[in-house]
Amino acid sequence: MSSAAAESDSSISSDVPPVVGIIAGNGIYPEIFARAARKAGVPRLVSAAFKGETKEAFAEEVDAIEWLRVGQLGKMIKFFKKHEVTRAVMVGQIAPRNLFDLRPDMRTLKMLSSVKERNAETLFGAIGDELEKDGISLISAITYLDDYLPAAGHVGGPELTERQQEDAEYGMGIAKEVSRLDIGQTVVVKKGTVLAVEAFEGTNEAIKRGAMLGKGEAMMVKVSKPKQDFRFDVPCIGPDTINTAADAGVNAIVVEAECTLMLGKEELLQLCDERKVSLVARAGA
Repeated sequence: MSSAAAESDSSISSDVPPVVGIIAGNGIYPEIFARAARKAGVPRLVSAAFKGETKEAFAEEVDAIEWLRVGQLGKMIKFFKKHEVTRAVMVGQIAPRNLFDLRPDMRTLKMLSSVKERNAETLFGAIGDELEKDGISLISAITYLDDYLPAAGHVGGPELTERQQEDAEYGMGIAKEVSRLDIGQTVVVKKGTVLAVEAFEGTNEAIKRGAMLGKGEAMMVKVSKPKQDFRFDVPCIGPDTINTAADAGVNAIVVEAECTLMLGKEELLQLCDERKVSLVARAGA
């Protein structure tokens, strides 16, 4: 276990659980959550990790880890029960292709038989229900992460122009409606025109597609769903988002305040300044 994993506050709050289980996907999100949980005083972290998804180095951030294939729900629950986990969190993505290429165990097969729609929300919701049957509650994936949720206002990079402020308001309304229909949570706009709407391809591909049509000076707007389940579905941006936007020709990003995680926050803000990408948080419509 690394020194980061070993550090914890000796004055543990009574509402902090003795152990938290981490269902760790890809990216830097699991690492950020683990370190924030340590800082909050969680004394023990155990993780279910996925081959080909979770970074191998993440093992250094936790006290125990079990490497699984996507679809081994029974093995994951058995591992958590062994370590007396009663609260768990889902952090990090699982590549969409893996959600449609499961090699399920019997517990997963039984779960899937009860799921009518096969999308991320229904699948993860069903996993949460299965965990609950064994006394394991999924907690919000933004627990301990208040420092990574921007308040409304200018966050980084250049200030928005008056024209961009109008696009920000317009884009928020469109993105909220698209998210209500469960299509996606990101749109790309320019001068009152929708250039791209995120769907299955993900945020970065939507940025590229919209910027190609906009030929520079486009704006990305990312919001939460009207009934966002923060246990397993959190809007996020990170350094890759800023670089993808700048490379494609998107020079402004608007996110929903207090419910969009800024992963790799320090690097993200530095990139906003270096690459002249405006970052603004707005209150949800």
